[in-house]
Amino acid sequence: MVYWTIIFRAIFLYIVILFVFRLMGRREIGELSILDLVVFLMIGEMAVIAIEQPNDPLMHTLVPIFILVIIQISLAYISLKSVRFREFIDGKPEIIIKHGKIDEKAMKRHRYNYHDLLLQLREKDIRHIDDIEFAILETSGSLSVLPKEKTGKAGSFTLPIVLDGDLHLEHLQMIGKTEQWLSRELKKRGYKNIKDISFCSFHDGRLFIDEKER
Repeated sequence: MVYWTIIFRAIFLYIVILFVFRLMGRREIGELSILDLVVFLMIGEMAVIAIEQPNDPLMHTLVPIFILVIIQISLAYISLKSVRFREFIDGKPEIIIKHGKIDEKAMKRHRYNYHDLLLQLREKDIRHIDDIEFAILETSGSLSVLPKEKTGKAGSFTLPIVLDGDLHLEHLQMIGKTEQWLSRELKKRGYKNIKDISFCSFHDGRLFIDEKER
């Protein structure tokens, strides 16, 4: 009888966890945030305990699982609305290589060593570091690599200078622009309040603006 209970619990909790993960949204394994990872680990541990202890009521497992789901969805919503909260939880992408030059200070801040760097470059079939224009260490831990353009012209990539209505001053400085310049350019296009902008970037002399949906 105990074995049948264990089998039933294993199948039932498998279905519950599939439902829970679908409810929490679609993610690739490499794109899991810290919030996702903690919740997934805790739910998995609770499921194992429930299967190993067939005499313990299933509600003792289901209740905390759904409490965690509610917490995770709530925090994910806050993260979606607040850039500061998202950066506090997940951190920010960091440029590790810029114009073929390795930023050792950035590597130290993330405890990212040369073995990790070279491994991820080999996985992307990059043979020489001086062939790289930019390498960005993403919040997921993956490395995004942008090779140098064959024309020899310095390349660039999209940096959000406004994201969810918040100004990213450090990105503005990286492209050699000022807050006053941005304010003037936005006013020319009819934007008086930066909070009305969902996304704004500057590339190849053009300002791209995506307005928030009302």
